[in-house]
Amino acid sequence: MATALLIIDMQSIFTSMTTHALPNILTLIAYFQRTSRPLIFTQHGHSKQELTPPFKNQLVRKWGPDGSIAIGSADWALQPAIADAVKKAGYPVVGKNTYDAFMNSGLEGMLLQQKVERVVVCGVMTDCCCDTTARSAFNRGFETWLVGDACGSASEEQHQAGLKAFGYAFGPVVETEGVERALEGL
Repeated sequence: MATALLIIDMQSIFTSMTTHALPNILTLIAYFQRTSRPLIFTQHGHSKQELTPPFKNQLVRKWGPDGSIAIGSADWALQPAIADAVKKAGYPVVGKNTYDAFMNSGLEGMLLQQKVERVVVCGVMTDCCCDTTARSAFNRGFETWLVGDACGSASEEQHQAGLKAFGYAFGPVVETEGVERALEGL
């Protein structure tokens, strides 16, 4: 079964939320590279048009234009270690403007083209974009794993709530070391 790693929104604005997750994400990236498995990154942002009234994007309405990430801004940039990984190997970066990386993007087509049947999700925020994207993958028929120690959120409480909710109804919550162990024989 082909397995892809989805690295969600590892952007500068979220650096403080990913202190503990980043080393594990880099471990997963290295493992997927070494084993020639697909890696896909996402990058959340809003266009100038979306940040100008009237606000048609639901997230911009919720967080306001000042609480939203503008495409091209310093906050929008990928964290340096992640940007290096993308640049070195030319991995795809899927732009998104909502929590679900499958919405309004070609992500599903990219996965299907590579015959992916399982996705491993990590990144930020556990309880928003990671959870929503992982649930969406599950609902599209992909076996879906959420990597608990390779996700981060605004608080430990939110992080744990996201992991608990996903694990209850959608798929396993695994740790970085467990991903490598589980995929070794595949």
